[in-house]
Formats: sequence, C-alpha cells, structure tokens
Amino acid sequence: MSDLSREQLPLADEIKSRIATPWTITILAPVAVAVLDFPNLVPVISFAAKAFLGTLPYIAFAVFLIAALKAAGAEAVIANAFKGRENRMIVLAALFGGLAPFCSCEVIPFIAGLLVLGAPLSAVMAFWLSSPLIDPPTLLITAAALGWPFAIGKAVSAIGLGLFGGFAIKLLLKGGWFGEPLREQIATGCGCGPNPFDGKPVWSFWREAGRKQVFKTEFINNALFLIKWLALAYVLEALLITYIPASLIAGLVGGEGIAPIAIAALVGMPAYLNSYIAPPLLSGLMEQGMSGGAAMSFMVAGAVSSVPAMAAVWSLVKKRVFAAYLGLGVSGAIISGVIFQMFV
Repeated sequence: MSDLSREQLPLADEIKSRIATPWTITILAPVAVAVLDFPNLVPVISFAAKAFLGTLPYIAFAVFLIAALKAAGAEAVIANAFKGRENRMIVLAALFGGLAPFCSCEVIPFIAGLLVLGAPLSAVMAFWLSSPLIDPPTLLITAAALGWPFAIGKAVSAIGLGLFGGFAIKLLLKGGWFGEPLREQIATGCGCGPNPFDGKPVWSFWREAGRKQVFKTEFINNALFLIKWLALAYVLEALLITYIPASLIAGLVGGEGIAPIAIAALVGMPAYLNSYIAPPLLSGLMEQGMSGGAAMSFMVAGAVSSVPAMAAVWSLVKKRVFAAYLGLGVSGAIISGVIFQMFV
C-alpha cells in the first residue's frame, strides 16, 4: 500500500466519524420530509422544537446535578453500600444504583474493583440491574417526556429489579450455581479497577480548583451530550407520530393483558435506545396506542439489555453470570410492566 493510501485511510475514518453522528440524522430527517412530503415539514419541525424547548429546564438541572456529583466524588458514597451484612448490601446497592454518576462503560472499573475486593455477587448484581435504568438526569428527562407518575414508576421498577435480582442471586449462590463469578484475567487481579472504597466525597467541591475543573468539564460534556441526543429523540418522535399509524402500534402493544407487555420487553431487548432517546419515543408510541405497562416493560428491558450495559457485564463475568443478568433483567421488565399496568 502506498504512503498516500495510508494517509487517506485515517482521513476517511475521520470524515466518517464526523458524518455518522446524531446531528446528521437530526438535520437530514427534516430535509427528507421537505423533499418527500413538504406539507408535513412545518408540523414535524414545530412538534420537535416545542417538545425540546419544554425539556430545557429539566436538561439544565440534570446537567448541573450530574456534574456536581462527579466533582464531589459521589462514587465513594455508593461504595459504602457494599459494606456490612449481605441483605443490607443488596438493599442499599439497589437504592444507590439510581444515584450512580457514571454510565454503563464507566461502571466497569468500579464493579471490577468491588468484585476483586470481595463484594458479594448478589449485591453487585442488585447495583448492576438498577443502575442502567435510572439516574438523576434520566429521571428528569423521563418526567419531562412521560410525566412524573411514569418517572416515579420507572425509579421504583429500578429499585425493585435490583432487589429481585440481588436476592435471586443470593439464593442461587447458596445452591452453588456460580462459584467465582469473574473472568480469569480479572479475578487474578489485573489492576484494571481502582479501589472503589478509597476517598471521601467533598460536597463543597467549588473550594478546590481541581474539582471545579471537573465540574466545568462534566457540565459542558453532559450538556452537549443531552442536547445532541434529545434533539434527535424529538425529531424521531415527531416522525413517528406523523407517519406510523396508531392502529399498528395499538395492535402490537396496546390493550390489556400480559401479551403486549411481554412483546414490548422482547422488542425492547435488541432495540438499543439510550435512556435519553427512549422517553420521547415512548411518549410518541403511547400517543399512538401503546399501553403504559408495555411502555414500562420496553424501557426496562431496553436499558438492562442495551449494548453498553451488556458489554460491561460480558467483559467482567463468566457466561453463567451473564445469562443470569439477562434473564433477571427481561423477566423483571415484564413483571415491572404488569405491576405498572395494574396500579397506574
């Protein structure tokens, strides 16, 4: 290969990475509507813009909160959940999973550190199942798109799923199902995870220059991240409401009973929708006839089995533990949908 060809490959990759972004779809979707169906252009743009502007206060508070948690070093508080008796650890891990100020990828070294240091798999599983479902920013985004009853229901589902998974794993461990849960290279101590019990949170983070810089960086990065994905989400919601027949949605995941809820969970599993895109899209689906229970089931299953969440689990634990994580997540999603349908 010539030197020129070698130089062209990185350039082509860079161009591709700049084009393949959520902004590309956000811009090209209205352009496609303008070309193919011009009368619907203004309604699509108006719907997306109105929905996005209505979410801005939630975005601002969510960005501030997650940046503050990061700057303060809130991970140390979460790590305290993994001390004491096993039952206590399971309960606190399920509760604190929703406060974790990191994404599915960032949680890998944290979880690795916990398991290497001897935290029980039951408590770790409780945290692992609840943490992809809810955190302060996604709670606010869900409330903005679907209302507080749904957001609170999702938070309760996250905690319930964590408790369900944690105590189920505790029972299976007593039956000798898992043994050493970690993959060999991690169990032998590869040094890939810092000690999660080190350090203490500093809530007055603005008094330290380093923590102020962390806050600034996290605030900017999370603001850009949320704006990027929510702009795409509301454009997709506008397209869904405009072009997907309500009868189709209602026929698949509408109505009473467990069947629509189970279908929604099975569809939600492979559908990788991050926690910021899912609420606006589910809002559109519910307007088109999707039941509340099916929406909850879809969201829970999609979060637990999302690509980053599953990659995090697969990278650390053995196949049997991975299968348990997936099975508990999907069954928990269906149970969450049934309960939400009954009471809301």
